[in-house]
Amino acid sequence: MNKSERAQAIVKILDKTYPKTPVPLNHTDTYSLLIAVLLSAQCTDERVNQITPKLFSIASNPKDMSKISVNKIYKIIKPCGLGPQKSKAIHKLSNILVNDFKGRVPDNFKELEKLPGVGHKTASVVMSQGFGIPAFAVDTHIHRLAQRWGLTNGANVTKTEKDLKKVFPEKHWNKLHLQIIFWGREYCTARTCFGLECKICITCYPNRKKPFIHKKP
Repeated sequence: MNKSERAQAIVKILDKTYPKTPVPLNHTDTYSLLIAVLLSAQCTDERVNQITPKLFSIASNPKDMSKISVNKIYKIIKPCGLGPQKSKAIHKLSNILVNDFKGRVPDNFKELEKLPGVGHKTASVVMSQGFGIPAFAVDTHIHRLAQRWGLTNGANVTKTEKDLKKVFPEKHWNKLHLQIIFWGREYCTARTCFGLECKICITCYPNRKKPFIHKKP
């Protein structure tokens, strides 16, 4: 199989396994999605979903959030990890949204990535899942699987993103981002498969004998 053939086989398996791709982070609008994605850094989606209801019950929009002290935000989000940085970022970006964007989350990468605590991956998730604009956010699951499936050399997440965008049609990006994450959590985890066991790995490399060692982000 060449890379293009592997990509087609992957899409076929993922579409059959995950015909629907609900966003795992609970949210009601682009602002709550932005905050949830920010909180998910080095934290599980499950824990974020446990924390955000309490946070959003106090402030569910930038204006209300900007009026809450950093310390109060910190006390709520502390279980998500990186509390000091995240609480400051949430407070500051909320102020920026109120003052510079009339309380709205910007729908472009340039402005999103200027916000405190918002990197390219976070912006990509908001663009794709919040605004429906094609993007391909690469997390650790996607970076790992793209290597196991022979779609990138894994030099870094930026390279992985570029390689995936080249091999998959743009119309698939937003759905594939979630499908690959789901697959990586369920069938091809960091501590299992190693390119030898799951259906996609076997399909892409039926003759692979040794465990595949991927490069970390």
